[in-house]
Amino acid sequence: MASKTVDVPGISCGHCVSTIEREVGELAGVASVIAEQASRKVTISWDPDSTDWLSISERMKDINYPPSA
Repeated sequence: MASKTVDVPGISCGHCVSTIEREVGELAGVASVIAEQASRKVTISWDPDSTDWLSISERMKDINYPPSA
C-alpha cells in the first residue's frame, strides 16, 4: 500500500471535504481518502498495483481540487 499527504489550498468547507473523499475514493485501487478542512491536507492510500499517484492527482485536478506542488 502506498500513501501520500498533500496540501490542497482549495479546501474551504465541508462540501469540499466530502467531494474530494467521494470522487477520489471512487478510483479503482484507492483504499482511503481523508480530507481535512482545518489543515487543508488530504491523505490518500492506494494499491500501487491498481493505480498510481498521477491518476489520483489528475482526478483531483479534474474536480478542481489540485494538490499543490
